[in-house]
Amino acid sequence: MQRQRVLGGLILLGAIVIAAILILLRAEPEEKPQEELIPLVEAEALEIRSGNLMVTGAGTVRAREELTLAAEVAGKLVYVNPDLREGQRVAQGAVLFRIDTSDYRNAVQTAQADVASQGVTLLQAQEEVALAKAELDRFQQRGVSGGNAYASVDSSDYAAQILPPDVLAKKAAPSGSQAKQKIVTNGLATRQPQLQSARAGLRRAQANLANAQTALQRTVVRAPFSGIVRTEDIAVGSYVQPGQSLGSMVGTADYEAVIPLSEKEAALIPQLFRAGAGNRIEATVFSDYGGVRYRWAAYVDRVNGVLNPQTRTIDVFLRIPNPIRGGAPAAVAQNAGKAATASSAPPLFVGSFVAAEITGQTLDEYAVLPLAALRAGNKLWLVRDGKLHIVTADIYQRTDKTALISTEGLGAKPVAIVGNLKVATEGLRVRVAQPRAPAKPSIAAKSKAKTDAKAKSAE
Repeated sequence: MQRQRVLGGLILLGAIVIAAILILLRAEPEEKPQEELIPLVEAEALEIRSGNLMVTGAGTVRAREELTLAAEVAGKLVYVNPDLREGQRVAQGAVLFRIDTSDYRNAVQTAQADVASQGVTLLQAQEEVALAKAELDRFQQRGVSGGNAYASVDSSDYAAQILPPDVLAKKAAPSGSQAKQKIVTNGLATRQPQLQSARAGLRRAQANLANAQTALQRTVVRAPFSGIVRTEDIAVGSYVQPGQSLGSMVGTADYEAVIPLSEKEAALIPQLFRAGAGNRIEATVFSDYGGVRYRWAAYVDRVNGVLNPQTRTIDVFLRIPNPIRGGAPAAVAQNAGKAATASSAPPLFVGSFVAAEITGQTLDEYAVLPLAALRAGNKLWLVRDGKLHIVTADIYQRTDKTALISTEGLGAKPVAIVGNLKVATEGLRVRVAQPRAPAKPSIAAKSKAKTDAKAKSAE
């Protein structure tokens, strides 16, 4: 028993000795500096542009000219243009429909007969006036010769039909000159009222003839302009009344798009409220069709001087010439199955929702900021020399994907953080994970830049 205790003590002592030796012979741990946790961020280099600022907006296309088809005279329809169907195109001057002309031709003939009859009545009145004037001259000659000018007046004289001889004698003046003046100034004696009545009758008959001829012409209705039939409710054999709606059509020479802009956006377009033929502000409208974006040239036609009461915006009316011509491909949308060709280009449809770019003021430079980089309060986080800097952006315009901002305070070759950070403070050290290149400008922007370059070279 004692031996076992001695053996256990030796083993314990040996273990302590070995442990002490290991502790004394152990190597000191290598000291390392404390690592600083630097967040990794996603950033994108901002694109710097110069030239005209393109003010963007969106609106709806509508017809510039639209009318309701109606008859001006009553009658039965005897002809309807086969193209007068919903969706069909109609050329300017084409006959749309005709009304039976039988009654209106008869009315013209009746009016022509009345004109001829009134013409004969006028000739008769003119001859009677000439006879009355001849008799008055005979009376004057008798008075001048010293005799009784009314001695031979009988019931066959025109003067006697107006005033009997005894009344004429009583009203005769003492001298021959006064009697002559009294007779000449009496219009009834010369039958002037009858002549005026005959002339008025002829004018009335001529006016009735003109009305009958106009009504006959109105039995044929033609298209006032080239357009597309929007609605139609017409058939051969039906009876129509004046003013009855028979359909509607829209003109295709020009469309217009109503683009609402905020006051700040409208202020970016110089001479906006003086837009006209002498001050044309160019614009472009875009519409998607079959996964492809097409564009049409346009210009500012006019600006509504009254704010929209619902949106408190300014309505700008863009005029789009020749919208039926197929649009030019602008950019291929996502998941486009095939490339756009000239033959597949669609016309611009009335009622389409379109995007628009209006030529704004000229700037020496401005930056295109991804909307993901814009923070609350119009702040953006820039990366300079590996540190975060918080800058307030001066925004010219904001779209669904980007914002156009001033380059003041951005520095050279600005890089903005587009990812999220839990804590963002001024001067915070950050690491950038391969900054992305700026987005490529659209085809419209490229074409605009080429146009500006050509204009500068021409100058």
